[in-house]
Amino acid sequence: MPDYPPGADLTVPAANAAPARDRDAGVAVPNAGALLAILRRHFWVWLLVTTAIPLAGIVAIERIPREYTATGALIYEPNEFKAQALQSVLREGPTTEATLASQAEILQSLHIAQRVAEQGHFEDLPEFIAALRPLPWWRARLTTPPAPPDPAVYGPFLDANREAMLLAVQRALHARSLRFSRVLEVTFTAHDPLVAAAAVNAAMDVYIKDQYAAKAAAARKATEHLRAQAATLRRDTEAREAEIADYRARHHLFQGMHADLDAEQVSHLSEMLAQARGELANADARLDAARGRAGAGAQAAIAPSVERLRAQQDQLAAQAQTRQERLGVNHPEALGLRRQADAAHASLAAEVARVVASIGTERRAAQDRVASLEANLRAAQEQADQAAMAQIALNAKQRDADAIRAQLQAVLLQIQDTAQKAATETAEAHEITTALPPSQPSWPQSGPMTGAAGIAGIVFGLLAVYLRHTLDNTVNGGTDARSVTGLPCFALLPEVPKRALGHLRIEDYVARRPLTAFAEQIRGLRAGLWFGAHRPRVIAIAAARPGEGKTLLTLSLGRSAQLTGEKVLLIECDLRQPKFARIFGADGDAGLSDLLRGQAGLPDVVRADPVTQLDYIHAGKPGADMLSLFMSDAMTRLLAGVRDAYDLILLDTPPIQAMSEARVVAAIADAVLLCVRWRATPRAVLRLAMDLLRETHANVVGTVLTRVDPRAHVRSGEADAEIYHRRYRRYYR
Repeated sequence: MPDYPPGADLTVPAANAAPARDRDAGVAVPNAGALLAILRRHFWVWLLVTTAIPLAGIVAIERIPREYTATGALIYEPNEFKAQALQSVLREGPTTEATLASQAEILQSLHIAQRVAEQGHFEDLPEFIAALRPLPWWRARLTTPPAPPDPAVYGPFLDANREAMLLAVQRALHARSLRFSRVLEVTFTAHDPLVAAAAVNAAMDVYIKDQYAAKAAAARKATEHLRAQAATLRRDTEAREAEIADYRARHHLFQGMHADLDAEQVSHLSEMLAQARGELANADARLDAARGRAGAGAQAAIAPSVERLRAQQDQLAAQAQTRQERLGVNHPEALGLRRQADAAHASLAAEVARVVASIGTERRAAQDRVASLEANLRAAQEQADQAAMAQIALNAKQRDADAIRAQLQAVLLQIQDTAQKAATETAEAHEITTALPPSQPSWPQSGPMTGAAGIAGIVFGLLAVYLRHTLDNTVNGGTDARSVTGLPCFALLPEVPKRALGHLRIEDYVARRPLTAFAEQIRGLRAGLWFGAHRPRVIAIAAARPGEGKTLLTLSLGRSAQLTGEKVLLIECDLRQPKFARIFGADGDAGLSDLLRGQAGLPDVVRADPVTQLDYIHAGKPGADMLSLFMSDAMTRLLAGVRDAYDLILLDTPPIQAMSEARVVAAIADAVLLCVRWRATPRAVLRLAMDLLRETHANVVGTVLTRVDPRAHVRSGEADAEIYHRRYRRYYR
């Protein structure tokens, strides 16, 4: 790392940094001299825009067809008296601005335009029929006339020209209401002043006649509508009356008769139903008693025969029990009495079955009587409900019939009123000023438009210069580079065109063409480095971004110095994107990374350029330890070991902003030379690169502009563009 004196200021002086900062931020106000310099630099842009816009305007004005606008006026005075039936069809309300605006829209509607076109025979005027206009010569050559359409297939589209003509007439017709008045102003624009005046008068005449015809048609339509409504109401009234009469007949709703069911009949049926239900309950109780479901008392009261048989059975059973106890079970008398008791039991069961059957018959008869009475009661109730509903519907029909009669009476009164008052209506607008043919065209206005084109040309020319100057945030020359960095710009390397290169590679150009402007700028760079107070021996060639030309500058500077008698060593420090191996044809050989890792010695990695015999060390194999390799003692020992053996050592570094190795290499070098691509590197990027280098305490000694277009740079008016002037052409070969 180079030594710096104590208290040394490593930043760019404020006097050098402030102009660039103001230029980027746009806060500085340039003086008149600076403005003139900017205008001179972009003079041809300003002249081209300032001249082209007025000339284009004049040509356009001359080619614009002349248009004439005729003007007429109507006054809109609606009648205040209107028949009540015509209010909704003839007027919407009092005259307001909205009403006048609506009338203006009617005046410029397509319907009015169609009537105007028919009266003026506009279908014969080329300005309204595009098909009648001659095509420009260039379009006539490029356009093939279309085949005539087949009417059988394209019948609906044959009126396309007529529709386009009507739309053109509508666009030419305008109407507006004058403020604070009831006046409607009508204008029409055409190429012929007579056509324009006739169109305005025709439009006003059609509007007035259509308005009166619309009012008369509306009155007739209203009368016809009222008469049709009256006829409909008459038919509805007759139909309602017939429907009411038929309804009365179907439901027997005559005068003096009631629709409700008699209350006495319903009450009588209810009493009979209650009595029948009691008899049914009595039969159910007797049946249960007969079947043994009731108590002993109930069973005894079933029938006298059953009671007699049950007593006989009990007597025989008691005698049989007595004989068995006294004579024994198998005694003939005991056996006889048991047989008599069994016979009595069978007789009792048969009599009970007969009684149950008789009671069941009585129960079914009672049940049928209950069902019959319930059905009769339901039928009577339904009949009563139907009669009530029928009366309700009849009342509704009667009300509808009364409403229709009232509507019919109102419509008949409206018909009489309309017939008396419709004839008093008149047109609501009439002409107050007819249109006369205009003497001067309304478009184009040549004088004002030409002056406006001239002013626009000057303004847009200055705007183009301003935009071109302010939007360009790149470095445009050596002066610009100095203002950004505060450091000298040693050289402006021109872009070598392919024609000048021929069969050569750009890397070999400085060695094969030593008398060109490119080679002279390289020698000027070497001289600028030599003129410094501390002549650096180890120089890092750096750039802010890829594609700035740092590798080409390293090769060109090294080869030029080698040709002038210096002993030069090139060291490629860009391990990620190496190029030396491809340029010198050393693929596969050991390089700088192998040397720093200790895998090869210095004699193994130093090779000679076959063109100029300078020594170089290519990058070698990359790895994850690239940053540590440059920060190691091996890198310091390498530079210390070769410093005395060579007059100039050039280090080709990777881009500064992206790669950390670049800042490490810049810090250990004696000096850093920064490549800046002309009109490509933004000033902000260059300023950031300088800040990164200052943070590493690198000794940035200056910049070099690369890939400069000589012709464009000469036209820019920059002071350092003198070297590319044609007066120096004979010095370069």
